[in-house]
Amino acid sequence: MPRDPAALLKSVFGHEHFRGIQEDVVRHVVRGGDGVVVLPTGGGKSLCYQLPALCRDGVGIVVSPLIALMRDQVEALRQLGVDAAALNSAIAPEEASRTFRALREGTLDLLYVTPERLLGDNFLAMLARTPLALFAIDEAHCVSQWGHDFRPEYLGLARLGALFPGVPRLALTATADPETRADIRVRLGLAEAREFVSSFDRPNIRYEIVEKESSRRQLGEFLRGRDGESGIVYCLSRKKVEDVAAWLAGQGRRALPYHAGLAQAARDAAQDAFLREDGVVVVATIAFGMGIDKPDVRFVAHLDLPASIEAYSQETGRAGRDGLPAEAWMAYGLTDVVQRRRMIDEGAAPAEVKRVEHAKLDALLALCETAGCRRQVLLGHFGEALAEPCGNCDTCLSPVETWDATVAAQKALSAIHRTGARYGAAHVIDVLLGSDTDKVRAAGHDRLPTFGVGADLDQRAWRSVIRQLAAAGVIAVDHEAYGALTFGEGARAILRGERRIAMRRDRAARAVAAGIARARRGAAAEELPAADRPLFEALRAERLRLAREQGVPPYVVFHDATLREMARRRPRGREQMAEVPGVGAAKLERYGAAFLRVIAAMA
Repeated sequence: MPRDPAALLKSVFGHEHFRGIQEDVVRHVVRGGDGVVVLPTGGGKSLCYQLPALCRDGVGIVVSPLIALMRDQVEALRQLGVDAAALNSAIAPEEASRTFRALREGTLDLLYVTPERLLGDNFLAMLARTPLALFAIDEAHCVSQWGHDFRPEYLGLARLGALFPGVPRLALTATADPETRADIRVRLGLAEAREFVSSFDRPNIRYEIVEKESSRRQLGEFLRGRDGESGIVYCLSRKKVEDVAAWLAGQGRRALPYHAGLAQAARDAAQDAFLREDGVVVVATIAFGMGIDKPDVRFVAHLDLPASIEAYSQETGRAGRDGLPAEAWMAYGLTDVVQRRRMIDEGAAPAEVKRVEHAKLDALLALCETAGCRRQVLLGHFGEALAEPCGNCDTCLSPVETWDATVAAQKALSAIHRTGARYGAAHVIDVLLGSDTDKVRAAGHDRLPTFGVGADLDQRAWRSVIRQLAAAGVIAVDHEAYGALTFGEGARAILRGERRIAMRRDRAARAVAAGIARARRGAAAEELPAADRPLFEALRAERLRLAREQGVPPYVVFHDATLREMARRRPRGREQMAEVPGVGAAKLERYGAAFLRVIAAMA
């Protein structure tokens, strides 16, 4: 007889209530049903398979490509009193032997494995002799060629249904549009599985996208006043990662680089510091992040454009997993558009996959260029409608004007055409402005009818016009001709006056900063009252002491959200402590006395 999910939710995880669709998913799987689950990063996805595995007889097998996630989740589960283990390439032989023995003896509740390990013939034979509670296939978008992180080894997981009939299978992902979800069903043999799609909204994250001017200076301005906060800064190249990390370190921040070209020891050290210390900023390529379960990341910054809107959603979703206010900030410019389109065009993917990649990039560019609510655009891509503007993004906090840019677009297109479509944006803008440069004179472009025709706008405004035309595909960039601007789809219709085009008017940085500052002050007012701050900091210090004693990240002991509730409620005994969200039976037994002493000392 399966155990009651609500009772285990309280006794093991310390929570009185499920979040969102969690209860529907859990009860469906406990009854033996298959499912496809889409929950945003930080939405409580792991509970959807951890809790059913505890309710059902046998061991729950969790398939994941993310070794870092396995390590963190196994340690977090052990802190809750759950018998959990992992098998992957980073596990020492003696530990692997203990895990195999526990699997044979039937003492494990959950076992995390990589797809390669799971699909080995010997391992499958062992599972055939083992009572199984469920299979949870995490990061299920990896099975789809339409997903943003396709992994061929995931294709073999389709065999599980035939090999283990009657064992419920759950495919889970944080980012999958309808096309990707349909592909997951087909490739994993889950055609009859019930689909659970949560809201993709993360209302605690504030989105801000700024025109790229001097990205380091802009990053420094964004980070001002963020001392002691943990965050991630994403860059596209390894060299930029190292340069930005060194620059931030020179500014007095604890900033560490992370990319695939570093030695494994250096990557491990950076990741451990990020997980176990407060105030660490990791500057990284996308090699860093998947599987990082740190709940108190207060910001994610992009100095280069992500590959797609799915990638942006997943990467920014690493901020604020604890539900507390967090920020997603990005600096974006024309070079980002050019670079990302070139990477798709020059890649080895089939033409149909490239078409999908361009469409997903176009969706991200639409998010960058929108004059409306960014959250409405982001959610709309995933098929979700937000009725009202969110009030928690830069375009809501500092509204954007639009203008009829048809004439400006015609001027830009005329300048591209009359210069032979052989020059990049800087030269075209010089022609439009009537700039008397050596290059303009040498080419004879000072004698063109378009020379100086754009003097009504300044250089910054023309950069914006060309960037938005490129983002819309009206102009293209010839990579083989050193970045020359050429006509794209719809260019001639605009030039002939058959199509009008509206654009956003880029705002002064001061106006955006003022709106964001007002929002930050509002968020700060919602945080702990000043009277509770000293106790909260004392509880954090105790948490850090206990974590260091055990060699685990502090959030594995308790999340910040739990410590905040302790500071607010000030429990006076074990019974009151047990009522604090996030304090289950195992953690009450292990840590209750220590934290009660801190609270009593501060009374």
